[in-house]
Amino acid sequence: MNRKALLGLCVAVLLPVFCYLVLRYASERAVDMPRRYLLDTVITRIEKGKEVNDSIWHRSKNIRLVNQLGDTVSLYDNPGKIIVADFFFTSCRSICPILTHNMARLQQSFIKGGDVRNKIDTSIVQFLSFTVDPDRDSVPVLKKYADHFGVQHDNWWMLTGSRDSIYRFAFEELKVDKFSEEPVSPDFVHTSRYVLLDKDRVVRGYYNGLDSVSIGKLARDIGLLMLEKDARQPSTVFREIIDLGWLWLLAALMITFFILYLRKKRKGND
Repeated sequence: MNRKALLGLCVAVLLPVFCYLVLRYASERAVDMPRRYLLDTVITRIEKGKEVNDSIWHRSKNIRLVNQLGDTVSLYDNPGKIIVADFFFTSCRSICPILTHNMARLQQSFIKGGDVRNKIDTSIVQFLSFTVDPDRDSVPVLKKYADHFGVQHDNWWMLTGSRDSIYRFAFEELKVDKFSEEPVSPDFVHTSRYVLLDKDRVVRGYYNGLDSVSIGKLARDIGLLMLEKDARQPSTVFREIIDLGWLWLLAALMITFFILYLRKKRKGND
């Protein structure tokens, strides 16, 4: 086989795979992923003679509290889950009932199997509601409040415990007062914000829990984070290439037709 024939054969094999990977990469890069918030520091290093900056984003520390079922739970009890958090108190007569109602609707949007089965897919999102009045919001009070709003207990915890721990978590870990148009008092965390954390417990968004447009964006961002790749995992490009059975079949057919064409052309020349 001469050089031109060999070149044509290589093109026939590699071109479909190359086009597929380029399109796949471009489509993934075109998605506007939720931004990361709360930058801790930037580390500068030299790699291959060039200066490279690595952003170290704030990872929320763990916290242990008690939920509405009386179970002691922690932020890190559900690895791999996306978290939506808010702050409330059961005796609130202003924004808290609306926040809880809207989060209940958001939880229902993750129903698995349809309304008839009424089974929530608990593998995707964990909802957390921290009471900012833990002295009055005991476990029985939270359970009654949760049942009133139809909370599915599997993946929505209403949490109580040490007031100091909850307030430190709100301001030091989730920083609910940052990027906020509404004032948030350090003496009483009364805010309409939902906070979105990714699987690494990094804050990826703040949303107005009273606004349907903002809640819609939250739902969309949850879907995007579900598809986000873990940068620490090894690349799967070569495995994807191997798994492209249909593409290899197409390449094989193209090679076969190319070889038959060359044979026919050679016979014609003879």
